[in-house]
Amino acid sequence: MPSVLPTVVPEVVAVHDPVLLDEVADALRPGPGGVVVDCTFGAGGHARRLARNLGPGGLYIAIDQDPEVEEHFDAFAASVDCETRFIRRNFALAVADLVDEGVRADCILMDLGLSSMQIDRPERGFSYSRQAPLDMRMDPDRETSAADLVATASEQDLTRWFRQYGEERFAKQIARAIVRRRAQEPIASTGELVEVVRSAVPAGALFAGGHPAKRVFQALRIVVNDELDLLPGALDDAFDLLAPGGRMAVISFHSLEDRAVKRFMQQRSAGCICPPGMPVCGCGRDAEAELLNRRAVMPHACEVHRNPRAKSARMRALRRREGA
Repeated sequence: MPSVLPTVVPEVVAVHDPVLLDEVADALRPGPGGVVVDCTFGAGGHARRLARNLGPGGLYIAIDQDPEVEEHFDAFAASVDCETRFIRRNFALAVADLVDEGVRADCILMDLGLSSMQIDRPERGFSYSRQAPLDMRMDPDRETSAADLVATASEQDLTRWFRQYGEERFAKQIARAIVRRRAQEPIASTGELVEVVRSAVPAGALFAGGHPAKRVFQALRIVVNDELDLLPGALDDAFDLLAPGGRMAVISFHSLEDRAVKRFMQQRSAGCICPPGMPVCGCGRDAEAELLNRRAVMPHACEVHRNPRAKSARMRALRRREGA
C-alpha cells in the first residue's frame, strides 16, 4: 500500500521556460494542416510555438500523465486555431494506442525532462532542495511512491538502482545507510532522505559534482515512473506513428536517456551494414530515416544563464524517409 504522506500547501509555481524552444521548432517545422503529437505536454511551452502554423486544418495531440497538466492544456486549446486533443496517459502507452488508431503524425516531440510545475511544487517530492513528502510520481494514481521504494526495497536493489540509474559511486554506502535508518524510523520526506545520503557520503565528496542527493533522487524517480524501461518501446512506436517525411525530436536530460535515444536514431538511420570492401551490397538494408543533426543539440550559454535547468538538455532529431 502507498505510504500515508503529510500534506504540504502548494507554492506558487514559476512560469515554465521550455528548453531548446527555437531548436525544436526548427527541427520539426510543422506546417498548415499538419498533425503534431506532443508526448510530454507539461505546461505547453513548446506547444504554443509548434501550433502557430497548423491553422484550422491542423491537429495538436497533447499527451501527459499528470492531471495538473489539464488546466494548462485547456488554456492552450482556447488560444490556438487548430484542433486539439488531450490524452491523459503515460506517453509510451498513449503512443501505442495512437498507432493502433491509425494516426499518422507529421511532427512528434518527446521532452523527457520534468516540467517546472513538477519540480516547483514541493508536495510532488521531486526536489532534493525542498522539504516535502517523498513521492516523485508523475502520475499520482501510480500505486508506488518513492517513499514506498525506500521503505521496502532490498539493499541490493537500492544499490543497483543508484549505481545504474543515478551513476552514483557511493551507491552501496547510501543503500546500506537507508536500510539502517528505516529500521529505526520511516524515511517519509525528501529532507530525511537527503540527511541519510549526506551521512553516507564521505565528507570530501559532499560538495563535488553538485548536490550529494541529486543522483539518488534521479534514480528513484526513474524507477518510480518506469522511465527507462518504457523508453525504447516508446521510441519505436513513435517512429511507426510518423508519416513519410515526418520529423521527430527528443530532448533528454541525463546520459542514460540520451544513449537510448542516440542508439535508436543511429539504428533507424543506418543503411547498408555489409562489411567494408564488399563489391555489392548483400544485406539489402535501406535507411528508414535521416538524422537532422549529427550530434546532440545543446542549449546556448544565454539560455543556460536564463534557465539553469536547461544545462543538461540534449536534443536529437530525425526525419522519416519517403517510402520508409
